[in-house]
Amino acid sequence: MNRTGLTELEIVLAVARRGTFKAAASELEMSPSAVTNAVAALEKRLGVRLFNRTTRSVALTDAGRRFSEKIVPALAMIRSAAEEAGSDPGDPAGMLRLNVPPESSALWYASILLPFLQRYPRIRVDIYSQKERVDIVADGFDAGIRLAEDVPGDMIAVRLTPEMRMIVVAAPAYLAHAGTPQTPEALDQHQTLCMRMADGSVYRWELSQQQQRYRLQGEPRMAASDMSAIHQAALAGLGIACMTEQQVAADVQAGRLVHLLPGWQVPLGALCLYYPGHRLVPPALRALTDFVRAQRDASASPEAG
Repeated sequence: MNRTGLTELEIVLAVARRGTFKAAASELEMSPSAVTNAVAALEKRLGVRLFNRTTRSVALTDAGRRFSEKIVPALAMIRSAAEEAGSDPGDPAGMLRLNVPPESSALWYASILLPFLQRYPRIRVDIYSQKERVDIVADGFDAGIRLAEDVPGDMIAVRLTPEMRMIVVAAPAYLAHAGTPQTPEALDQHQTLCMRMADGSVYRWELSQQQQRYRLQGEPRMAASDMSAIHQAALAGLGIACMTEQQVAADVQAGRLVHLLPGWQVPLGALCLYYPGHRLVPPALRALTDFVRAQRDASASPEAG
């Protein structure tokens, strides 16, 4: 078999990650035809089909999945070694591929990512938003961002945010005609706006207050996987929502939303950056983790308060 180039392997992983040749070409800054031809040429040399193709998308075959799983760690090590050799420790460079939850940017984007990129102008970032939890190694990401409880046990986790919680809110206009619930049980008699999970189920708020627990029972008036849609529906007075406190803080302060049942909440824990504990950590990723830790230490210092 002829030698296979690293570029071809990177193309295979990009197609697997993005699901179409066009999306992979955009990520790699190549033409779709170049990506298609590279995959076809590699399949011919290997003598095996790596992808099943349809008019809408491409997906790994069983052989393609096994092939990808084998090459991911090897490519990660090669990229890391190359970046390590060519990067000045004081001015790191390289690409960071991050897998993050949708609509989480308000929690870390402005406070962490933007100042990080301003400090390190030679580092590039490719952010992929995905509700489903993924294997970041198998899918070719350098790191992921998830709630602490969702971080796999074999990963190194760096806390990005303080402990977070979800709170119950509604617009004054809704409360004016529907009344204000005084207990969690009263929520079941109200119009509620709930989140649809990645598996298709509707999240029933699991509220707690000290040792007390209550799980929402009633059917929601609206369920959506897009939290911004729930946010807008709450502001429009369509019902009661349970949302991250940071997401609605400005609305509560301005009186556009009212914080209901203030003793009750859904504890979320902290949002964490996580990555595999390989021996060689890419310089760009090391710079990011050091930056996050430095910010966290600074905010925890007495002078910061």
